[in-house]
Amino acid sequence: MERQIVSFGDEAARFNFRAAAVIIEDGRVLLHRAEVEDFWSLPGGRVEMKEAAKDGLRREMLEELGEEVEIGRLVWVGENFFEFGGSDFHELGMYFEVSLPAGSALPERTEEWYAVEDNGVKICFRWFELAAVPGMPVVPGFLREGLGAMPAGTEHVTYRDETRWGR
Repeated sequence: MERQIVSFGDEAARFNFRAAAVIIEDGRVLLHRAEVEDFWSLPGGRVEMKEAAKDGLRREMLEELGEEVEIGRLVWVGENFFEFGGSDFHELGMYFEVSLPAGSALPERTEEWYAVEDNGVKICFRWFELAAVPGMPVVPGFLREGLGAMPAGTEHVTYRDETRWGR
């Protein structure tokens, strides 16, 4: 059966349901970007129809990182509004604390590494010091400050980004 991601709309406007991983190790956060893009985001992906957000995130981490991760608490529910590649997006994002399995070699990586999506797009992964994130092109923008001061409970965030991302 073909995957049915929760994303719909047309060239003018799209809705996405996305789950993302907040993976922090030794004061560093794992971020990723499509090789051709000039901004970073938390790893994750679109949730499939009839799939719980945690299950979608677990699947995405296995596909992208090759790791069986532990999904922790929900940190943020984000309603994100932005323009990308000439289209307006309304994205519902669920951001979970995620732990890598014991013995994972990923925290030891000091250079960026790549995975290839099903559609052939190369995804670049890299660890960044949390202190550097506020000055970086990280989307959605609330994460630039939020990752360094994560809330004790779950927060709902509505973020409107006026930057035009993509070419």
